Amino acid sequence: MSTSIVIIAIVSIVIWILVSQELIKPSKENKEKRKLITLMSAGSLSTLILTVFLFENIQL
Repeated sequence: MSTSIVIIAIVSIVIWILVSQELIKPSKENKEKRKLITLMSAGSLSTLILTVFLFENIQL
């Protein structure tokens, strides 16, 4: 497995942890919708990259 994919996987995990922490905050503290949208977009993109990489490497 390529080193860059491992790094993307670790970054993706960290991003999704940050998203979950942002969603757990009480509604008074959850005023930063932009931050949440940015984190979810980055998380979705990194997950998509990982999914494409894994499907390309499936050996039938």
